[in-house]
Amino acid sequence: MDELFLRIANTFFYIFHTVLIIFNLFGWILKRTRKFNLITLLLTFGSWVLLGIWKGWGYCFLTDWHYEVLRRLGEHNLPNSYIAFLIKKITGWVPNTELINFFTLAMAVLALSCSLWANLISRRRKRIPR
Repeated sequence: MDELFLRIANTFFYIFHTVLIIFNLFGWILKRTRKFNLITLLLTFGSWVLLGIWKGWGYCFLTDWHYEVLRRLGEHNLPNSYIAFLIKKITGWVPNTELINFFTLAMAVLALSCSLWANLISRRRKRIPR
């Protein structure tokens, strides 16, 4: 691949993947983004679990694609977790793998719970007259 294309793809993945992570965590807060947030969370969990059957638990196709770009740009020894990768890039600190995996899953489950509540339960409460 052309190096310019790889650099553009790298920038795209940094921005898109990071924004998606933030949106997955907090997109349930705004009414107008709740449905889309639930969809992106379900796709994320689908990747982790369903694609994980073949690729390994927690597999993320975005991480895989971004890491392929990074490898072609000469980066090696990339951590399995994209969150660990971002933390290392931003702070220089290499976090403990188990700790990162625990917090990533915990925050994702919390976000999914909030999204389900915001999309399903809170809507039902408004329909039922008291």
